[in-house]
Amino acid sequence: MSVISFATMPIAVLNRKKSSKVQRLPSFFKDASSDSLPTNQTAAKMKSYSVEVTSAGLNEGPVRRSILSPDHVVNNPAEGVATLYDVLQHSVKHYGDRNCFGFRKLERMVEEEKKIKKVVDGVEKEEIKKWKYFQLSGYYYYSYIQASKMAHEIGAGLKKFGMQPGDKLELFASTRSSLYSYPGCFTQSMTVVTAYDTLGEEGLLHSMHETEVTAIFTNADLLPTLGKVASQCHHLRHVIYSGEAKPDVVNKLREEHPHIVNIVHFDELRTVGRENPTEPIHPKGEDICCIMYTSGSTGNPKGVILLHSNLVAAIAGVNRMLEKYVTKDDTIMAYLPLAHVLEFLVENLAIFWGVTLGYGSVRTLTDASVRNCQGDIREFRPTLMTGVPAVWESIRKGVLAKVHASSPTVQKVFQTAFQTKSWCLEKGLPTGWLDSLVFNKIKEQVGGRLRYALSGGAPISPETQQFLSVTVAPILQGYGMTESCGMCALMAPEQFAYGRVGAPVPCVEIKLVDVPDAGYRASNTPSQGEVWMRGGSITPGYFKRDDITAETLTEDGWLQTGDIGEWNENGTLSIIDRKKNLVKLSNGEYIALEKLESVYKTCLFVSNICVYGDSFQPKPVALVVPVESKIRKLAEEKGLEEKDFEKLCQNEVIIKGVMESLIAQAKKSGLKPAEVLCDVYLTHEEWTSEQGLLTAAQKLKRKDINQKFKKELDAMNARQLH
Repeated sequence: MSVISFATMPIAVLNRKKSSKVQRLPSFFKDASSDSLPTNQTAAKMKSYSVEVTSAGLNEGPVRRSILSPDHVVNNPAEGVATLYDVLQHSVKHYGDRNCFGFRKLERMVEEEKKIKKVVDGVEKEEIKKWKYFQLSGYYYYSYIQASKMAHEIGAGLKKFGMQPGDKLELFASTRSSLYSYPGCFTQSMTVVTAYDTLGEEGLLHSMHETEVTAIFTNADLLPTLGKVASQCHHLRHVIYSGEAKPDVVNKLREEHPHIVNIVHFDELRTVGRENPTEPIHPKGEDICCIMYTSGSTGNPKGVILLHSNLVAAIAGVNRMLEKYVTKDDTIMAYLPLAHVLEFLVENLAIFWGVTLGYGSVRTLTDASVRNCQGDIREFRPTLMTGVPAVWESIRKGVLAKVHASSPTVQKVFQTAFQTKSWCLEKGLPTGWLDSLVFNKIKEQVGGRLRYALSGGAPISPETQQFLSVTVAPILQGYGMTESCGMCALMAPEQFAYGRVGAPVPCVEIKLVDVPDAGYRASNTPSQGEVWMRGGSITPGYFKRDDITAETLTEDGWLQTGDIGEWNENGTLSIIDRKKNLVKLSNGEYIALEKLESVYKTCLFVSNICVYGDSFQPKPVALVVPVESKIRKLAEEKGLEEKDFEKLCQNEVIIKGVMESLIAQAKKSGLKPAEVLCDVYLTHEEWTSEQGLLTAAQKLKRKDINQKFKKELDAMNARQLH
């Protein structure tokens, strides 16, 4: 998923003559300001950030806890805070007049005509297409007092509609300020159900039907999707939407689904609540706060039950690790879907800290999709930001594309600056002078104030993490899953290292359990095994799925993650594999598919990739969705006259060029011979969730991809035999 592209780069800066200061490092350092990244990794290794609290058991290692709370796991971030309702009220009390969240208003849509080139039957033709862009206002803000007032209005409105404590409201919408409506449910002890807005009809129906939702909050443009499944959702009584809905769409929904009592705009719901105030009904810690539907790679999505106490424990754990790094002036960009547990947790963590959230949209995050205004990220200028690896990969490739399009001199200056800053950070030396000379123009593309960024949701390659930590801001890794409320390990700034996910968060304890078939044992050096975790932030189970609950949670409360971990010498954790994605090749060696994909995805030709290993073959192969612009540039460099993209993907010269780049990436990343690809198939079509090839969270549906491309995989494996 390509989210961020860079419209401008520091080319003018890079074209400056090299500063003589670069050649006199020692004297310059005396006056330079320090960078915010404490990346002296040697120093970080000298302290252990977790401690053993038990001895090793049979086929498992000792239990480890955070050094910040070795005697017990933490469950509450502050006295009297036991639910997400309490989190908001805590911040109203302490930070009432501070800005809680900001949002932008749509001023108008700007339409532009563009000429595009299209290849039809091998002939290049020119077409005129109309493109729509957003013109947005600046940010408007609600204080914490105003946000609490709005939440209570929403809760009162839902109660006036007839909803009761324990009733469920589904969020089926993109992230935007009106999604701050979910705390309104907590003012009346109602439960939120989250589902990705990319799930489609089948996924939406499953989540609504299984949880028997009474109300749904959605976007106006998703009302037609809702209309296709509403007849099968007999418990649905209330539809609340944001944005501008076409009257005929609303009327059709009313006419075809008479069991729906109310179809109202978000603002109308607030008005109903304002005119019918009521006392809040406080939830309890053991009440269900949220049922979060995961976008599984197989079968129907599973509803993970998250209690108020689970989410509050997660907030307590992360707060214990990071509170000293957060200031009252910090701001956080909120743009990931709330169906993503990382976004849900971080938003509520931000509320507890009393910092300001800035709501944005993937569609308007950068300048590329807006006109007569700046994109959300440059307009809001966050100091903190979360993202998934696809976001960071997109940033990295955008930067490199601009650099590679520059003159050899510019490229050399950039490379020298990058290597110099990397060395300085490793030694704990100041780097502000390099930012001023080279990197500040890149930093401006994310607002110019970003202090730290957190990556989660999937592994980020060490190469991408290092590149962005040097050029933009420190990229910290976290590790967790929906079942653990997002974070069970987290790299605090003082732990910074590439390729690691950090120490256990103080709300959980972790142990590694043997996976003998793959050679992962807790007794190995370093200790390795499947990650098991336990603590207050762990789900009690899956909604109406006792069978999966029994498979995933042990009787004594351990969550079996399916991820393979490795303890580092400083008590931090690395995730090195996924249990179900281990493949044993014919030579007896195991390869980790997700690990290889994170490495090969850093190749500039790769938009998406699925690595495949056959137990009857000695080497892996790969299916690649290439970056079209890079393929066309390669064709031009090779003197190919072919214009049809599909045919270019099948061209042996192109395939050879991509393979050479992938192999170079493998060598650069230090992959073993058995991990180096022996063949690749380039597919000209993007993989999407609508095709059934990606989950709603944009993760690979490996089984479906392999089935769709079975013929191509078989052909590549057959070539290994000759």
